[in-house]
Amino acid sequence: MTDDALERCTTEQRNAASADISSKSALEIVTIINAEDLKVAPAVGRILPEIAALAEAIAGAFKQGGRLFYIGAGTSGRLGVLDASECPPTYGTDPALVQGLIAGGPEALTRSLEAVEDDSGAGKKELEARGFNSRDVLVGITASGQAPYVLGGLEYARSLGAVTGAISCNRESKTFALAEHKLYAGVGPEVVTGSTRMKSGTAQKLILNMLTTTAMIRWGRVYKNLMVDMKPVNQKLVLRAVRMIRELSGCSGEEAETALEASGGNAKTAVVMVLLGTDKSRAEELLARADGRVGGIPGIL
Repeated sequence: MTDDALERCTTEQRNAASADISSKSALEIVTIINAEDLKVAPAVGRILPEIAALAEAIAGAFKQGGRLFYIGAGTSGRLGVLDASECPPTYGTDPALVQGLIAGGPEALTRSLEAVEDDSGAGKKELEARGFNSRDVLVGITASGQAPYVLGGLEYARSLGAVTGAISCNRESKTFALAEHKLYAGVGPEVVTGSTRMKSGTAQKLILNMLTTTAMIRWGRVYKNLMVDMKPVNQKLVLRAVRMIRELSGCSGEEAETALEASGGNAKTAVVMVLLGTDKSRAEELLARADGRVGGIPGIL
């Protein structure tokens, strides 16, 4: 990328509101930062239809046996890995269903390895190694939209006919030319010029939350507003599962505990067991017929 191209990036512009921030007190500094942060949610709100369309495509891919991959560098890559890593415990999914790729690999999660994002072939190689195919979805995350690592990955995914999406805070993002779903979060210049871990990173996190949460809900991994597919792998989560069964069915805590144990630790199955007064085998059969949706079972609202 040329210096002229970088200079045109929204994320590289100077912010007039923080022009003299180096001379401010701590309270004045955090006040300026907070005022700028308040612009993030409205910016994301302006592209809700685009976010929804990509989330629907992701849910569709899940139903067809496809997977979701995030690809990014630096802060953007770390956010993708974070969102992917939180799906299995929250929604009971296989770790392979949502995967985060970051330029530089696992080491880049805790160390800044800025040079690695310039390798345009690395993204493609990583996708190939993970068996990325036309049923999968690739979402490129890059604040400026210029990272060759991300561009290479998107170009490869597009060549396979896979669904592609791009999240960027720069209107002239190069990723948009390679993505079917273009998510431009116009948060404006950063408080510290070019420090895209700030507003840009916040916007990306909000969007990623929406993508996986919406896709999981549309896929039937949530009933009402409860994560019925969560894995109760520690004491806190066991208590949460018991409370969830109790709240959804109106049964006692003791009955909820008994149902959870009888279900083999599957809160969703336990909910159906209690609501319909049936056993584990029948509850699993009903869920299978309803594509895993508790609300899709006759007799359950």
